[in-house]
Amino acid sequence: MNRTRIILSAAVALTLAGVASAPPAPAQTASDPVFSEARVAEDIRILASDRFGGRAPASPGEALTVAYLIDQFRKAGLQPGGERLKGRRGWTQSVPLQRSSFAAVPQAALSGIGPLVQGKDIALRPPQDGHTAYRLSGAPLVFVGYGVSAPELGWDDYKGVDLRGKVAVVLVNDPDFADPGCTLGCRFGGKAMTYYGRWTYKFEELARRGAAGVLIVHEDAPAAYGWGTVAGSNGIETFDILRRNPARSHTAAEGWISRDTALALLKASGEDLEELRRRAMTPAFAPVPLTPRLDLSYTARTGVIRTRNVVALLPGRTRPRETLIYSAHWDHLGTRTPDATGDRIANGARDNASGTAMVLELARAWAKAPRPARSVVFLAVTAEERGLLGSDYYGQNPLYPLATTVAAINFDNAFNPAGATRNFTVKGLAQNDLLDRLIAVGKTRGMAFSPDAHPEAGLFYRSDHFSFARVGVPTLSYDPGLDLVDGGTARGEALRADYIARRYHQNGDEWAPDWNYAGVTQTLGMAWTLGRRLAEGRDWPQWTPGTEFAPVRAKSAGQRGEH
Repeated sequence: MNRTRIILSAAVALTLAGVASAPPAPAQTASDPVFSEARVAEDIRILASDRFGGRAPASPGEALTVAYLIDQFRKAGLQPGGERLKGRRGWTQSVPLQRSSFAAVPQAALSGIGPLVQGKDIALRPPQDGHTAYRLSGAPLVFVGYGVSAPELGWDDYKGVDLRGKVAVVLVNDPDFADPGCTLGCRFGGKAMTYYGRWTYKFEELARRGAAGVLIVHEDAPAAYGWGTVAGSNGIETFDILRRNPARSHTAAEGWISRDTALALLKASGEDLEELRRRAMTPAFAPVPLTPRLDLSYTARTGVIRTRNVVALLPGRTRPRETLIYSAHWDHLGTRTPDATGDRIANGARDNASGTAMVLELARAWAKAPRPARSVVFLAVTAEERGLLGSDYYGQNPLYPLATTVAAINFDNAFNPAGATRNFTVKGLAQNDLLDRLIAVGKTRGMAFSPDAHPEAGLFYRSDHFSFARVGVPTLSYDPGLDLVDGGTARGEALRADYIARRYHQNGDEWAPDWNYAGVTQTLGMAWTLGRRLAEGRDWPQWTPGTEFAPVRAKSAGQRGEH
């Protein structure tokens, strides 16, 4: 995949000053519908309750979640918007997935170092290449830097090395992360992570090169989350879309090693992590063979499951084939290994019962308002936590024409329980003029835009809006800012760090009765106004020229009457 070019819209460049001193924004304006904070709180509480079991795909929690969403959309007065059954639309879109889980704890060891404990030293993923049993004995290890092959940037971390039968050891993120001053030229766009920095790219690239396995060196800062997130999200079961040849996208052994494991591995090879990192930051880097050998074995269960996207429709008044989408993922990580408190359920209250609840509340508001010219679709997708699979499937099998989908507005972990903010942001960097339109809405509400405070986290590629972007649909994922009315940016950053360290993708992400929902009302007001302008308008948001998504959209310009 070509790298995503880092281009800010013109409006963004003019909106970076004065955030901290801005006055508190009004929660609602006179033109807003009446949004109910109590309903949003109740939706989150129910979806994140232990009864729903963490909302894993193909679990009893899915059945409860899908039934609840359909019931709420029906009560709101919306129509079924899913697949057609006997000529009539139902409420869902079936999403077939390959599922894999370990039959027993996988075993791994490094010669001269010793056994690697799953979840502590190594986090292996259940296989997605079709294997149900696999063994490596004395497999060579090769350090391949950041694992990037980018001919358009003059960058090749492989230099012709033959990786067949070998396991690649690779750094997380991309080369620019460790060079914040751009002393080496910032070929990858600077601080913001590109797709080359995502672990999904690294697994895909090493599979294309025929490697026997991939071990990513986990470090908290470049990954933007802790080891607990890695170990908790990947060790029990994995899902993937059905592929004709899964080995082209996955190696037989995929996983992460902790920083301590990496340091021991490199020390045994006479190498230093920081020195190797410095070399890997330059295009002159060449692969480095490592001394220890890897023994690894596992048995797995595999099969095909069907999970569901939930889809509700508000038909347009005069141009119903033109569609606006609001999306959020309903799934989380299900029931897992008990944490230190004995809790087994990853409830996913903020991630993403909160986003799902906001889509429900928007649906209620749209259903009561005058019907817009364009249709509005409310899409609750499955298997986001397994790799954006539900939205990816929708993008490849759209229920409404992508060419005339005006935009997709996504909500993923877009709730700050500390209350209202003076600013807002979006996940990743802006690459279409939806952000200009959102900034204009913010100005009418006293809400200032702040660019993503942590672009190195690569959030653009980690949420469902990326699936829409890949098929050309202009999209963004809304987030509240960090400048809290109560406590400012310092408190906002502290609370964010605490959430990522202690609750994100962990069993502690639970609903709490003392949450402040004033920020939800701000978010709904912003999303309502932007959506209303899009659904009543006749124009089409555009990708910023030069981005990799613009050519995809351009191919369908004639279907929108654009020239």
